[in-house]
Amino acid sequence: MSSTNAPPRAKSVAKPARQHRDILLLAGLFALVIAGIVSLAIATGWRETLDQIAKLTAMQFLGLLGLSLVNYGFRGLRWHLFARRLGLPTGLVQNLRHFLGGFAMSVTPGRVGELVRMRWLRRETGWSFERTAPLVLMDRASDLTAIALILSLSVMMSAAGIAGAVPVALTALVLAFVATRPILLSALAGVLYRLTGAVPRLFARVRRAARSLARFSDARVMLAAAILGLIGWLAEGYAFYLLMVWMGADIGFWTAVGIFVFATLVGGATGAPGGVGGAEAAMIGLLMLEHVPLEVSLPATLIIRVTTLWFAIGIGLVVFPFAERISQKEKHALEIR
Repeated sequence: MSSTNAPPRAKSVAKPARQHRDILLLAGLFALVIAGIVSLAIATGWRETLDQIAKLTAMQFLGLLGLSLVNYGFRGLRWHLFARRLGLPTGLVQNLRHFLGGFAMSVTPGRVGELVRMRWLRRETGWSFERTAPLVLMDRASDLTAIALILSLSVMMSAAGIAGAVPVALTALVLAFVATRPILLSALAGVLYRLTGAVPRLFARVRRAARSLARFSDARVMLAAAILGLIGWLAEGYAFYLLMVWMGADIGFWTAVGIFVFATLVGGATGAPGGVGGAEAAMIGLLMLEHVPLEVSLPATLIIRVTTLWFAIGIGLVVFPFAERISQKEKHALEIR
């Protein structure tokens, strides 16, 4: 009997341990980013950096947070659109709770921790991983598509352009296209399995999930999803443009937007939690190519990352406990039925 009871006890102990590990990881990453930026600030001079930060008023800072909320709101509506199209018996508030609560797990490598949304859906609806996986695929693919389109527009509209932007945008579009085509995704899963021979159950699940993507092939759904994604990401790009103007470094709207989305893609491509490190380095480097001095690019990068990535994580940490508690209650209610 002791061996039968051991796994549940181990699982209950492991759960808070993982939560503490994630919190420590979040704090460590934030500390590393701050340490790196502070070191650069020391090298360039504290006074100039602090003077630039002082240019930002409380209302301007709130404005940046407001534009980030526009991004989260429109992308949350897109998540709701996909959930309804998939046939999930969930409402708007419920879907927004899942979407926002998932941001708490953005600190996991490759953001795989955001799959916690699928766990909540399983508890509250009884739907399996295979049935809800298309929702996650469409959400990620739609983000890639929106960012790639914005990056392409910035290349066309910006006077200077961004080195390497075209191949990055094309790669993002190709990945988004493959991820949303049932036949291609299923074929890719089969090829990867034959090449690696690893985790057969996972590849089988991916192939089964790919068949459900046909539900999203409606042109009206894809158009609505594209519009919601474009508005959301353009809002944060606009926030970065405003920040540069407020700091006295007007590099142009499309250049600023291009730098923001390019750095976001680069950060995501590194696989680091939240793109931390890669996104900041890319943003500072691209701003320097636009002849923006370090005493401006450093605080601008810090502020925009705090008001976008870290703001999202903060919202997620607030919503996460409620989403977890509600999903547990719904699970018990579902089991009783």
